[in-house]
Amino acid sequence: MGTHREGSIPRAMRAAVTAAVEFGIARAGAVAVRALDHDVIGQDHHPRGTAGRVAAWEMAHRPSNRQRSAWVVALLDVRPADQVLEAGFGPGLAVADLVRAGAGHVYGFDHSEVMLRQASRRNAAAIRDGRVTLMLAPVDQLPPALDGPFDAIFAINSLGLWPAPAQRLAELRRRLAPGGRIAIAFQPRCAGATADTTRSTAREIEDLLRSAGYAKPRVETLNLDPPVACVLAANPGPFA
Repeated sequence: MGTHREGSIPRAMRAAVTAAVEFGIARAGAVAVRALDHDVIGQDHHPRGTAGRVAAWEMAHRPSNRQRSAWVVALLDVRPADQVLEAGFGPGLAVADLVRAGAGHVYGFDHSEVMLRQASRRNAAAIRDGRVTLMLAPVDQLPPALDGPFDAIFAINSLGLWPAPAQRLAELRRRLAPGGRIAIAFQPRCAGATADTTRSTAREIEDLLRSAGYAKPRVETLNLDPPVACVLAANPGPFA
């Protein structure tokens, strides 16, 4: 009765302890990699190699990233027939959220092979079921398979990495159905970022969307530290 055996520990408790240990090890590994490998600089922009895999794991398990992805997906308010495209899917958190939200089909592209592998593993069941299609591609060289039309297009913390973002936004608008919606979310990660940083960036994104022909932009804010801004707008009609 008083003997403690491994089997007597509740399974949920063992799982929680294991997860905590694994997270601690991964965090320590990330610190070590950042200290020893100069190539890790820029890994959040284009994860690659061993350092990239560590950075990608960290991105996928950072609580604020998970909260941010779920929030943006909720703002999209997807319907069962919606065809949705994510520009820069990263570790695939938002793709998984969209599948759970009931989107008809989720497409995505990313320029990192590391992220493609991680996102594909995370969404393997949905890919097998024909509900998710993920591709390796840079935003300025999208394949014909991503011509759309899509009911919604979104990007989370990737717009700042795009070459000529106004042009890229205009190209994405060509892939939106009339009345389709776009959501561009951004959480500043620079040193010293504040709520003012978020607000000023949101205004810049609004201006970019207007210049690319989108209508009725509005800003939603998630109260993290620093805050997340999501600028939503609509495609008013056929591309002129």
